[in-house]
Amino acid sequence: MSEFHYFSFMTSPVFSMWEKGALWAVLGVAVLGLLYAGFLMAQVLREGRGTPKMIQIAEAIQSGSNAYLTRQFKTIVFLILLLTGALYFTAQEHHVAIGRACAFFMGACFSATVGFVGMNLAVRGNVRVAAAARTSFGQALKIAYRTGTITGMLTDGLGLFGGTLIFMVYGERAYEVLLGFGFGGTLLALFMRVGGGIFTKAADVGADLVGKIEKGIPEDDPRNAATIADNVGDNVGDCAGMAADIFESYEVTMVSAMILGWASFGHKGVIFPLLVRAIGVLASIIGTYAVRTSDQVRNAMRAINVGFILSAVASILGFSILGFFYLRFPVTAAVLPGWISWGIPGLDMRPVWTTMVGILLAITVNRLTEYFTDTHKAPVQGIARATTTGHATTIIEGIAVGYESSVWAILAIAVAIFASVRIYAGTNPTFIAYGVAMCGIGMLTLTGNNISMDVFGPVADNANGIGEMAHLEPAARQTLADLDAVGNTTKAITKGIAIASAVIAAVSLFNAYITDIGTILKKSYAEVAATLSLSEPSVFIGILIGGAVPFLFSSLTIRAVSRAAGLIVQEVRDQFRDPAVWEGKRLPDYARVVSICTAAAQKELIGPALLAILTPIMVGYAFGTAGLGGFLGGAILSGQLLAVFMSNAGGAWDNGKKLIEDGLYGGKGSEAHKASVTGDTVGDPLKDTAGPALNPMIKVMNMVAMLVVPLVLAHRAQPVWRWGVVLSGLLVVGLALRFSKREIQPLVVNS
Repeated sequence: MSEFHYFSFMTSPVFSMWEKGALWAVLGVAVLGLLYAGFLMAQVLREGRGTPKMIQIAEAIQSGSNAYLTRQFKTIVFLILLLTGALYFTAQEHHVAIGRACAFFMGACFSATVGFVGMNLAVRGNVRVAAAARTSFGQALKIAYRTGTITGMLTDGLGLFGGTLIFMVYGERAYEVLLGFGFGGTLLALFMRVGGGIFTKAADVGADLVGKIEKGIPEDDPRNAATIADNVGDNVGDCAGMAADIFESYEVTMVSAMILGWASFGHKGVIFPLLVRAIGVLASIIGTYAVRTSDQVRNAMRAINVGFILSAVASILGFSILGFFYLRFPVTAAVLPGWISWGIPGLDMRPVWTTMVGILLAITVNRLTEYFTDTHKAPVQGIARATTTGHATTIIEGIAVGYESSVWAILAIAVAIFASVRIYAGTNPTFIAYGVAMCGIGMLTLTGNNISMDVFGPVADNANGIGEMAHLEPAARQTLADLDAVGNTTKAITKGIAIASAVIAAVSLFNAYITDIGTILKKSYAEVAATLSLSEPSVFIGILIGGAVPFLFSSLTIRAVSRAAGLIVQEVRDQFRDPAVWEGKRLPDYARVVSICTAAAQKELIGPALLAILTPIMVGYAFGTAGLGGFLGGAILSGQLLAVFMSNAGGAWDNGKKLIEDGLYGGKGSEAHKASVTGDTVGDPLKDTAGPALNPMIKVMNMVAMLVVPLVLAHRAQPVWRWGVVLSGLLVVGLALRFSKREIQPLVVNS
């Protein structure tokens, strides 16, 4: 191996002066995205915060959110430092080992920063949205959306900055270091998704079961001890968790595109996706700033969709022009078809077309998810009708909606992958894999818009809660309720995007996994892929195990919510026994409920995280690289179907409840309302805990598989070592399962 030089791209003859300048420009665009986030932050924080009562409630939510994330980071910081050291030993060369370990730490820190800063802005924006709703629907929408955009641009900026910087430092060896960067973001996202999801749904379910069903009081009644914890949960689950989730998808698609791009198109195959991402940042700035509506129109969903389409059009135009002038290669004897080269010798527009497929997939998933979760569409209205015949029919209708939605979502992904493959039909398999990776790049090009839509949801939800607890005037309450209903849809849409991007990213990583094995064994992509035949027993066994893991993972997270919610139910009931609390003469102890949720979430996230990390290691050591490949395939398929089902069913149940609460079929307090609350409560851990957590789980398993492949191959002739690792992993997972099935310890109730 020749001597390695950092920043060698500056002197390398492979890169033209234009390309070197373009890389610095990409770095500049990443910084511009961060500056735009700062600009919006200043705008949002200038807005008024309303009455002293509103400020008091908002500060309680803010305090609880910060306390939770601070405790979570303290819980996992030792593991992050331990893994940073462990990553050093996954590479043979010193400079790559150092880079991979540092990149892992940087990816984890960036993911944490996106989650923490985004959440902090969300808990500051919520009260400003509530205050603006007293005078203007349009202003309330603008503040809520721009609060979300801050998180979106942080994700865009930091993800692009990290990936570009690593490539500039390591050049053609960057893909080896980028594995660490992707794994750092992915692992932290898993912790934040699982922990935040358990916290938010334990509080929400506990508050609803006692408050709405047992006591018949409004959702955010200040007498309910779980109300503040519920609003805290929206931020740590949907803001911090989703931001970290999308951030790691952003990183992982970049990792796979750069690995496969270098193997297929050389340096242009790496630089092009970076430039596409830079164009996406600029397009997101244009589209997100354009989101607004008037007090006469009052159509928040239309305004958000217009912003998304505007960004999509700007992005498509940008990377199409870029591709036309940049994707020029030496003319060979092979003449490319006109639709690829437009008749220009040496021009190859296939990376452009596959990127465009990704953007079209994002738009399609948006529309599909909106259809199955929007209050104005037939599926949610059908669930609302089902509430008139009881709790059971409400649950049955929601399950049916979730199942159907998962079919259409996976068909959309299948069509996108098929289109990406057909664009490269007849070429080397590495080129085909690169086409799928570029589809993932295209899908997450508008990450700024996607996260803006997601964070808009909990900000609107919190604002609605603040409005109810502060007893705002009816007109303001209706504005906030309308924004909250739209927020449920936007949250579901971005969950759909996150799930679909997880599948595309996982498929891309799967192809990178094959490439990585080929590099180690000195075999071609086709030779390695041939070992993954279904006729090979180890592959089929891997598929079966991989297909089962998402179900076990979901069981662990749902049980965790059930246990934690049981503790909250007991605590809220206990506090309601105090006559002064029930009569509204004294506020309940909100901090105690926040503390219970925090402690429960920290305990419960360990088991699912260990399952995601250890199962690919055990399968790899037990059944080899072929079995591990089958395992990843099975996990991708069942994980996607299950995640979409849970996310959309839960979102549809939630918005069905919103329709009833707006006065349909008897409104609040009716039997239909009670049935809708049951549906919403069942759907809560599905849509906000188990479903979204499957995204980082799938990607964690793919990243672990890529990192562990060299060790699996090195120890394949050492049975004692192999089975020692497998048995140790089984022991740890078994203990995690036992912990998951323990009984709830009842709280001591003071009489």
